[in-house]
Amino acid sequence: MAIDEMEKTLRPPEIALKPYPSKLITLASGEKMVVREAKREEIGVLLGTVYPLIGVPTDYYDIVAARMYSELLGWYRYRVANEFVLVGAINGVIAGIVTSRHVSAKLGMSLHTMTIKRGLRVGAQLFAAKMEHHIDVLGEDEVWVVAESPNGFKRWMIEYQMEDRSAKYPDVRHELGGVPTFSLTKKLWDAVKAVKCTGSRPVSDADLKSAEKLIMPSEYPQLPGFKR
Repeated sequence: MAIDEMEKTLRPPEIALKPYPSKLITLASGEKMVVREAKREEIGVLLGTVYPLIGVPTDYYDIVAARMYSELLGWYRYRVANEFVLVGAINGVIAGIVTSRHVSAKLGMSLHTMTIKRGLRVGAQLFAAKMEHHIDVLGEDEVWVVAESPNGFKRWMIEYQMEDRSAKYPDVRHELGGVPTFSLTKKLWDAVKAVKCTGSRPVSDADLKSAEKLIMPSEYPQLPGFKR
């Protein structure tokens, strides 16, 4: 009983977040990707997908993988307040993962975006889905975003024309640390979401079933040498 009480003390307070409504995206390859919210009981396959990339320096996969692994574990162990995880799956195989956190009614904190199946803008689609969840579903006014790679900076900060929070408020930092903090406001999101945020709802029962059981990828395209 003492252990149970201690565990309650260690867990941060959580808000009951609205669930992300699953959607279906047809990729340029013609493949169908189901984007849905991940469940805590799927932690094994999520960690197993991310772990091999911790040693990959290409495009800063190593730091993103290390941090995402920690975020997923913190989410699973109830050590991060109001974190959510979205996954993109093609026939059940994980194509990408995003992590994020609801801070308050007005603010969201984007954590990381990881593309497993490269070359089809899977990461861009999942990042947009994450912003959709923050602003359209959870009703936040803005989301703070940082990038740890040049590709991420181009995809998020430049393409979305985000506001540079660090320039205006030099003492305000994203919780991930010292990387310059940018903000996607609701106004900016509303201006770009018709182009950036694709997919259709509702998702058919057959397509939902295809993503019901997540599968670890057997290989990592364009990241040679990392096969199971």
